Amino acid sequence: MAILASGSGSNAANFMAYYRDHPCISVSLVVSNNASAYVLERAREAGIPTAVLPGPMWEDSRAVLSLFDRHRVTAIVLAGYMRLLPPYFIRKYPNRIFNIHPALLPDFGGKGMYGMHVHRAVINAGVTRSGITIHLVNERYDEGPILFQATLEVQPEDTPETLATKVQKLEHKHYPKTVENHLLKNHTPV
Repeated sequence: MAILASGSGSNAANFMAYYRDHPCISVSLVVSNNASAYVLERAREAGIPTAVLPGPMWEDSRAVLSLFDRHRVTAIVLAGYMRLLPPYFIRKYPNRIFNIHPALLPDFGGKGMYGMHVHRAVINAGVTRSGITIHLVNERYDEGPILFQATLEVQPEDTPETLATKVQKLEHKHYPKTVENHLLKNHTPV
């Protein structure tokens, strides 16, 4: 699998560790659209090849797909990747591109709803439950089929920062396992 991330890469690091000795699934590439993203250093430390694909490079479908083909990628995990994937890429990997959203979709999803923006919206809405949504990716932000959700209580004293910490624990606990279950259930060699 390839992991796409734009920032520090805590979820990416979690995937790299989870699949390090897996008998059927491995991480073969880490891609970022941000050349200074810490996730690239994490991948290098783990011995995993990296690539930087800034926004304009995604317009060259042959070059992009060639990169993923060279690394024998058959599934994609988005781990804080801040870019909408182009349609040709989604068609290449149907039902094999995974994303995690730091709230319960369909609420608090869509363009601009990422990171602290989501947690602020949850707190400001006064809802009592939040959590994570792991879903397949389609051509619209946060609208792909939902594979898994986990919930937690939003406490009256929670801030966006405390909520983010609690949600991240759910992400680390469930994201790699949910992807693994989906790939193995659907007999997708990775």
